[in-house]
Amino acid sequence: MSLKVFITGATGFVGCYLIELLDSPEYTIYGTSFPERPEAENIFFMDIRSEEEIFGVIKEKKPDWVFHLAAVSNVKHSWEKRRETLEINIVGTFNLFEAIRKFAPLTRVLFVSSSDVYGVSSAAGGALCEEEPTQTVNPYAYTKLCGEILSRFYAQIENMDIVIARSFPHTGPGQSPDFVCSDWASQIARIEKGLAEPVIKVGNISVQRDFLDVRDVVKAYALLMEKGKTGEVYNVCSGKSVLLKEILNILLSFSSEAIEIQVDSQKLRKSDISLLFGDNQKIKQELSWEPKITLKQSLFDLLEYWRGKVKSEE
Repeated sequence: MSLKVFITGATGFVGCYLIELLDSPEYTIYGTSFPERPEAENIFFMDIRSEEEIFGVIKEKKPDWVFHLAAVSNVKHSWEKRRETLEINIVGTFNLFEAIRKFAPLTRVLFVSSSDVYGVSSAAGGALCEEEPTQTVNPYAYTKLCGEILSRFYAQIENMDIVIARSFPHTGPGQSPDFVCSDWASQIARIEKGLAEPVIKVGNISVQRDFLDVRDVVKAYALLMEKGKTGEVYNVCSGKSVLLKEILNILLSFSSEAIEIQVDSQKLRKSDISLLFGDNQKIKQELSWEPKITLKQSLFDLLEYWRGKVKSEE
């Protein structure tokens, strides 16, 4: 008998890759989509802020696994739409956990958090392990930290089976241009087609981040669901830091166009973290997971995706 898998945010960037990974007779997959209306029949158009809607679907489906991906996940948007971010990321998570507690208490849950919860950590300058203190500096990070606290509460007090993935930045084909790597790749593709001036607009490119390919990330999520320990936090990261300027240079190296770099004040964040990279020893040792796709390959695939997308829009 196949496992019933429920994915909130199933039609999002990561959700699509997770569905592709789990596409086998072993799993019957359901999920949610919002605000886009889904095409697949097993994906429900549902706002997780609605207690009635989430209670109804969990009561009906009683999933074995729940991957909780649905969230406002863009830092800039979290500043601009603070109430919406809090309602979706905190109230939505609460509604989901309450639905599972009441109607499917044996369900195993993966809550997807973010490395942004570390903020300006006391360990700045070195790799961040799961025990480092958290110090949030934006609304998105605050809501993800609240989600982690909710996860631990329901795991410890309500005896629910919840594992926490603390994911570092990831990219790959299909990512929204609201995120830095995809933004730059989309700009380059448009410049190559003569649809924009040969100027790439950037924000702060002197910060360092820890990037993964989305295809490695979903493999980590599946392994965490299979083997992760209840109530535990796991960094999902490469363990290496890279300057955003280096990422930009890699993307530019794939193009023969002469492109000027220009700082756009609209792309600068209200507060930024200069260095953020993780220690992945815990997930490597306990789950035997490690990233396989190089950053260069991931960026090349991302640019090829945007080249194809721009061409199809002609």
